[in-house]
Amino acid sequence: MTTEPMTARALGRATLERQLLLDRSTLSAEAAVDRLLGLQAQEVRPPYLALAARLADFTPAALSTALERRRVARLVTMRSTIHLHTADDCMTLRPLVQAARDRELRMFRKGLVGVDLDRLTDLTRRYVEEEPRTPKEIRELLLGHWPDADPQALTIAARGCLPLVQVTPRGLWRRSGGVRLTTAEHWFGRTTEPAPAPDDTILRYLGAFGPASVKDFQQWAGITRTKEAFERLRPRLVTFRDEHGVELFDLPDAPRPDEDTPAPPRLLAEFDNLLLSHADRTRVIHEVDRGRNWQVNTAYLTFLVDGFLAGLWTLKESKGSTGSGGAGSVLTLEPFRKLTRAQREELVAEAERTAAVLEAPGPVTVVFGTVRT
Repeated sequence: MTTEPMTARALGRATLERQLLLDRSTLSAEAAVDRLLGLQAQEVRPPYLALAARLADFTPAALSTALERRRVARLVTMRSTIHLHTADDCMTLRPLVQAARDRELRMFRKGLVGVDLDRLTDLTRRYVEEEPRTPKEIRELLLGHWPDADPQALTIAARGCLPLVQVTPRGLWRRSGGVRLTTAEHWFGRTTEPAPAPDDTILRYLGAFGPASVKDFQQWAGITRTKEAFERLRPRLVTFRDEHGVELFDLPDAPRPDEDTPAPPRLLAEFDNLLLSHADRTRVIHEVDRGRNWQVNTAYLTFLVDGFLAGLWTLKESKGSTGSGGAGSVLTLEPFRKLTRAQREELVAEAERTAAVLEAPGPVTVVFGTVRT
């Protein structure tokens, strides 16, 4: 055990290294999804943007192929949000957070009066394993059994009681379709395992997001009461303190770069887990910028400069031809404050690379918008 303090900047460098954001990795798309314990996937585009920022040779086709081959899939897991996971993690992480999904259902109990959740689970399983169903189709079928129930509550109950995977073509790059659902067991041809103890997931979380506190892990996972697991693991871990004295746990051999290690600019997805997976996010978000990547229920595309949230970006793709007669695409960068000339040049180069990886119709023009004060 150590009481050695770590500054927010040092914590940020450690997390950026583990998130593959200091140096791009040569991992495959599937291996990166495994290493990162999944990617936010409320919409189709975020997982592709997340991997474009992290992998050296990433192509959108690589992730689409993994989806089509059922090596990765999209379903509700941490924080009751849709994540893209490997097949193995779909079968283990969802049972780990199932208790949180059960608690979520209590919020909708008024709309589920008289609904037998065990029967609802059995019926839903039968319907979606007959053929993948849309949420609307599932809701209408269940309303046939409980016509007085709240339709939204029935939809929430179906996805809360069962691990429902969004089947392809949903999630494919530029070929995505509407949401259709079946069970993870049916999609992968495997049986869901009993809910595991959180110990192994904690170790993997530290490898992807550490050093971190108990509350940090709970924020990422959307579950509570994990302090006992951290105590069990304490002999296998090292500990630090942040600038506020909060105890942080870490893997002994995990990388912890010097806080002055250069951090190149990176363009991130709307729902990048880097910005969502700690209770204290000052390691990557200056206090003055807290909340600037959100507005109501909308998350913005963001970029990092020197390892910290530094602005927003948008990509407006050309609707016309990609040939000489096309209007081209425009990628706009809106920094939160004035950048140095060197920072601007590095950011433009990163933006051009990102647009190329995302196959934006060219030519692509990178412009700076008004500084967001």
